[in-house]
Amino acid sequence: MATLDALEQALRQTAKATASSLKQPLSDTQYSAGFDILVQGSEWMTYQGFIIPQLSQLLTPLFNSRIQISALEIGPGSKSLLGYLPGRLRRKVKKYTAFEPNGLFATRLEEWLCSTSETESPLPCLENPPNIHRIPFVLQDNIGSGTSTGTRDDDERYDIILFCHSMYGMKPKHRFIERALGMLVERPQGGMVAVFHRDGALHLDGLVCHRTASSPTGVVSVANDDEVLDCFASFVAGFIMQDVDVDEAIRVDWRKVCRALGRREKAHPDQLLFSSPHIMAAFTQHATTLPELTAQVPLVKGDMTVKNREARLHRPASIIRPTEVRHVQQCVRWALKHGVGLAVVGGGHSGHCLWPNVVSVDMGAFDQVHILTAGEDGGDSGSDSGSLVVAEAGCKTGDIIRKTMAAGITVPLGSRPSVGAGLWLQGGIGHLARLHGLACDAIVGAVMVSVDSSQALYVGCVPSQHRPAGAVRPENESDLLWAIKGAGTNFGIVVSVTFKSYAAPTYLTRNWVVPLSDNLEARLRLSDFDELVARRLHRNCSADAYLYWDAGQLHLGVTMYESSTTRLTFATPTPMPVGAIWGLEDNSKAVDGVSLFETEMYVSGMHGGHCGGKTSSFKRCLFLKRIGEANVANRLVAAVETRPSPLCYLHLLQGGGAVGDVAADATAFGCRDWDFACVITGVWPRDQDGTEAARSAVRWVYNVAGDLLSLSSGAYGADLGPDPRDAALAAKAFGPNRPRLARLKHSVDPGNVLAYACPLPKAPMEQKLVILVTGESCSGKDYCADVWVSVFIRCTHKSLTARTVSISDAIKQEYAAATGADLSRLLWDRAYKEQHRPALTAFYQGQVRQRPRLREEHFLNVVYGAADVDVLLITGMRDEAPVAALSHLVPDSRLLEVHVQASEQTRRIRRGCHGGDGDGDDNKDSNNSGSNLTALDYRPSLIFDNDTTGIEAAKRFAEHYLLPFIHEDLQRLANMVRQLPDFPRQGIEFHHVLGISQQPGGLALCMSLLQSHFTGDWAKVDAVVCCEVGGFVYASALASRVDLPLVLIREAGKLPPPTVSVIKPRSHISSLASDNPKEKRIEMERDVVPRGASVVVVDDVLSTGETLCAVLQLLDEAGIGAEDVSIMVVAEFPVHHGRGQLRQHGFGRINVQSLLVFGDA
Repeated sequence: MATLDALEQALRQTAKATASSLKQPLSDTQYSAGFDILVQGSEWMTYQGFIIPQLSQLLTPLFNSRIQISALEIGPGSKSLLGYLPGRLRRKVKKYTAFEPNGLFATRLEEWLCSTSETESPLPCLENPPNIHRIPFVLQDNIGSGTSTGTRDDDERYDIILFCHSMYGMKPKHRFIERALGMLVERPQGGMVAVFHRDGALHLDGLVCHRTASSPTGVVSVANDDEVLDCFASFVAGFIMQDVDVDEAIRVDWRKVCRALGRREKAHPDQLLFSSPHIMAAFTQHATTLPELTAQVPLVKGDMTVKNREARLHRPASIIRPTEVRHVQQCVRWALKHGVGLAVVGGGHSGHCLWPNVVSVDMGAFDQVHILTAGEDGGDSGSDSGSLVVAEAGCKTGDIIRKTMAAGITVPLGSRPSVGAGLWLQGGIGHLARLHGLACDAIVGAVMVSVDSSQALYVGCVPSQHRPAGAVRPENESDLLWAIKGAGTNFGIVVSVTFKSYAAPTYLTRNWVVPLSDNLEARLRLSDFDELVARRLHRNCSADAYLYWDAGQLHLGVTMYESSTTRLTFATPTPMPVGAIWGLEDNSKAVDGVSLFETEMYVSGMHGGHCGGKTSSFKRCLFLKRIGEANVANRLVAAVETRPSPLCYLHLLQGGGAVGDVAADATAFGCRDWDFACVITGVWPRDQDGTEAARSAVRWVYNVAGDLLSLSSGAYGADLGPDPRDAALAAKAFGPNRPRLARLKHSVDPGNVLAYACPLPKAPMEQKLVILVTGESCSGKDYCADVWVSVFIRCTHKSLTARTVSISDAIKQEYAAATGADLSRLLWDRAYKEQHRPALTAFYQGQVRQRPRLREEHFLNVVYGAADVDVLLITGMRDEAPVAALSHLVPDSRLLEVHVQASEQTRRIRRGCHGGDGDGDDNKDSNNSGSNLTALDYRPSLIFDNDTTGIEAAKRFAEHYLLPFIHEDLQRLANMVRQLPDFPRQGIEFHHVLGISQQPGGLALCMSLLQSHFTGDWAKVDAVVCCEVGGFVYASALASRVDLPLVLIREAGKLPPPTVSVIKPRSHISSLASDNPKEKRIEMERDVVPRGASVVVVDDVLSTGETLCAVLQLLDEAGIGAEDVSIMVVAEFPVHHGRGQLRQHGFGRINVQSLLVFGDA
């Protein structure tokens, strides 16, 4: 699929080669018609999905800081981009000016902005009519030289200036941006210039972006019609021919060019598709301050060549090459002062180490490797060999291996000699990973420059002689060391890393290449490789596989690596079936760690040694389990079949062993449960860089990654960057650690200086709220969820992000991939979905049998994928009692279930409409007639009756019942809970919930919240019940506040007879504090409350649920059934499965409410 830029060049070349007639500029009518073709259909999706959201996100902080906004748009067309912003932003615009040289556009723009219709004007709060100049924006002052619909104001200064639809015809572009910068309001407030540019990089000669974003997947769809193509082609070329006959001949040729370069798809054979990537670049007055930095620090001498071919296409603002730590500090100070980001170059393998119009910091001068024996490092090496290796951030893997091998030691690094620090800091998967772990697992210390303060820091074990002068150990040292081990490119500019080392081994490598006759054989061979070989290998062995096409045939290449520290003695038994499966190996050799790099099959065997190195590649990596299972193997084989180039391949690197020995939360690298890292590698000839061949290979990599994502157990973050296509992969890059990483990023890089590393979500509010929206088919779940999202977003006292996600989409994606069903119709076409429902249900049940934790996987994928939002609403749930079943998986989040119900008549009416639930019956079996809550063996957190039409009832429900969960009073209460490490025993993080009562105002605040959050009716409650000791404190105060009697439950023998009693297991904290297994009896006075009375049980915490189960059993003995009981606790600890325990004992239908949720003890 050619880009519009390539189409323009081809059209102009055709005109130049075939015509001698003079060119004629397009008339306003011709230009308008072509522009309309461009922005309709799929291109308008780019505006809705990229330009308008990016503009909203960019301008929100600026607009929030001003009472009123003065705006200038350059080339807006017939409608202002500002007119599509959210209403609260549009209403801030009080002055509007535009340069629009197309007379038709200018007239339409004026009519649109001055609309007198009943609908609100796009910019409703303008103080004067819009000032539209019907002339181009040029370098000299031309405001007074053309027709205008408003008053002239030469001295006008603007808060925001937008170049709306690219900068075609503006040369040199940086001069136009500089002129716009001079028209911004003066500092200290300053303003912003934003450029939206289509199809091609912006080369701005040293201007530095404040922020940049891209949309590389934009597509223009054009009808394959002669008349439409004539109009579109002349618009893209920018001219027609003066001679009518020549122009007609050129039109014929141009149609052929369009049809030759446009891509057709089976679904839309009458459309031609062209690639239309978009770039957004934002600038402030600081854009011209680069000389301030280059006067202080060294620059790269000459042209810098990085390994990554994608990065080579980017033109950074400048490349700085610091030679001392103070130079790195000066870079950070400059970035902080001017509010810009930095990219970092280590090994140069990252596609984002160079980024357009951003300053890159090349660490290549820091290239020393130091080896310290136990005596030199003070004995604190934590290394099996007693030696430490200090590697500076400019070192390559090959440099380190060569230096350490000479000393008889090694570090478990990656398998490419040219990779640098970015790999070690974000994982590092090598052939010793199964024996010693990842490269990041070997990190014991680091020196870095803070991107918050520019202070030099050292964390962990850093030998004193390698600590820079003035470096300090930070207070958050443990957090930083944890983050560096797996996500280290995000939290500071690393200067050096200290590794523990191991004895240097010798390796035996053996290769097999197996031609595959068909897809069935390919799947069988993969299954044999996985089940009979890889799973049986010892930890000092690993097996890599390559699935690739060569000489017209699919091949499976296998390399087995065995390491030994006793030189050429390789005693590890080989799995028995290897010879029977593949026969004798094609070759084998014993090599050292340096020579090992050359044994990689893609280097030494495939495609003639990767075509002699004359290729470029693009990679993304996912972690897979059980690659021999049919659903995984089928997708792997199908992926290779769809390759756009014969050189593309899949590389499967074996994991397990020591990789999985490390707990997921022990380091930032949270993806530990995988058998193979699947490296999806798109390859093309190097002389085709930047062409459609390269773009096709990149698209193939992302398509395969997207297809495998639902089956994966994570993604490798080392390759990922700011490309929006990486967002879905980044959501699975750090497993359960993303929320912690997001909070740490917000803390140590608040200015987002390292904006071009592997993307992390923005830190959510203090605690994420996850709302599970359940109910019968056609009860209106999706509709209600959308209404509730809008309520959260419009919440006036907080700036919240909220989103709705359907959890059932994941299984539909897997079903579509397995069966060939139309995914789009499965998601949006109710009738089509109903046709597939039996098969879809059977498929889902089969997947659950194969993957018993499928529900949990889907839930976690949805939550991690929305880590940057404050409030997440999930529809399409299938689980019974989902809060009890799932809350322990996200113990730091507040989980609620809102059950939407409607009468059978209402649901029948909705079923006949097209606008029903998008998930249909996905979360309930269709045999369950009506919204009958009595059929459930548990009680949802909240219930919403959705029998009325319109949104008002749903809005009132959200305001009354949902918004209180994000009220600041809850955070105030949480802040009163003191955390005590190592109490009541080592390793326990104790939350002193009772301590709230000892804080000034704490008890009063807690009582107010308990009273207001109770979803029942206090007027219908007969008593408050509590069990010593924690319950006494809060229950007595609450009983007094709501004027109800207090029923005491105490240890047996402490209440006067007659009493009823039951056995009570020890509480969670009591069991931690003592090993005494003795149980106690608890009792209450008989007849203190009448049988059948309604009571609320109040306690300080819900942890394991053992105490509350005993209390409920005691109440049952006293004649008070579960249907008459509600529970309110101050704090809940979901990790201990308390709600599940209650349900297991038959108390699942009791309404349990908690004010606070904490993730640990």
